[in-house]
Amino acid sequence: QVQLVESGGGLVQAGGSLRLACAASGGTFRSYAMGWFRQAPGKEREFVAVISGSGGSTYYADSVKGRFTISRDNAKNTAYLQMNSLKPEDTAVYYCAADRRISSYSSAIGPGYWGQGTQVTVSS
Repeated sequence: QVQLVESGGGLVQAGGSLRLACAASGGTFRSYAMGWFRQAPGKEREFVAVISGSGGSTYYADSVKGRFTISRDNAKNTAYLQMNSLKPEDTAVYYCAADRRISSYSSAIGPGYWGQGTQVTVSS
């Protein structure tokens, strides 16, 4: 049983920055690949980024490459998403996810564990 609690969402202006955090409990944190998805109103859920358990590998959606950085602090059981150069089209509910299988992040079913989501709104 893995529980994920997100924080850090809010309202920012275009061009600004925001850092999301995802605190995990209930599992061996470094055994889980941690990732982020987002869903905007009327749109499908979209993969954003994932990081391997050790932090050694990261993968990003093309839409956020060069602007977003995923990281993790295994001593704090926390994953982060640093979002820079934010655009209005980044507006969405952002969800943290965890799964031992990094391949789950590219599957139709998706990762096994999800956070509650946090709203990110980018104004123009």
